[in-house]
Amino acid sequence: MNAHVPVAPPFIAVVPARLASTRLPDKPLADIAGKPMVVRVAERARLSGALQVVIATDSPRVVEVAREHGFEALLTRADHPNGTDRLAEVATHFGWSDDTIVVNVQGDEPLIDPALVRNVAVHLAANPSCAIATAAHPIHDPADVFNPNVVKVVLDSKSVALYFSRAPIPWSRDAWQKDWPDVAALGARLPVPANVLRHIGLYAYRAKFLRVYPTLSVAPIEEAEALEQLRALWHGERIAVLKTNDAPPPGVDTPADLARVRALFGTSV
Repeated sequence: MNAHVPVAPPFIAVVPARLASTRLPDKPLADIAGKPMVVRVAERARLSGALQVVIATDSPRVVEVAREHGFEALLTRADHPNGTDRLAEVATHFGWSDDTIVVNVQGDEPLIDPALVRNVAVHLAANPSCAIATAAHPIHDPADVFNPNVVKVVLDSKSVALYFSRAPIPWSRDAWQKDWPDVAALGARLPVPANVLRHIGLYAYRAKFLRVYPTLSVAPIEEAEALEQLRALWHGERIAVLKTNDAPPPGVDTPADLARVRALFGTSV
């Protein structure tokens, strides 16, 4: 065995799949080379080495197709405000022990790297003082720095998250301040410091935290940024961040995204 490959602890992968989508109706059931997208995601999660893969959904139709393809599925409440709340119901249903590591693999990521799923679980196991682990990679494109749809994260000296934001953080005073407020219009001329990191929306949780999460009050910063992970920081929880070199393949949010993924699988519908 390669000594540089981390040995993964036992962990569970949960794929939350909400049927309603304003930009792409019935998104989890979208066909990709003969299989529904949620099944493609679950297959990637299975390749990560997870002991158990569960598809958690608000739709009996998704439950049916998941089971048809040999995956465990759980019908959850339809009123969960976010994926973390859905995972909390799953953790309670199965009664997982407090230290069980649960990785949230988004149901619209059919190209997710199984190694990244595994490595985020490894990272949480290696950081016992943290309730959550996630990942980030350096930003190289100046346009991404100022794009509010690209979430940035600032870390402390131990790579624990200090803050997540849609704003350009950390603000590079020497590189950007002289051009403020027109800095975003500079495009490719803008230097991007190495410490500007893009957050990757993949999370590993301890089951104990998942059961606590629904009891936590919504945080003002969570509402302002529309970022659910800020609730954990607001209430004093620590989030370990695994730094990777490369951006993962983009997920599927729109019909154009779906067409791109289908092309990569060598098919079209």
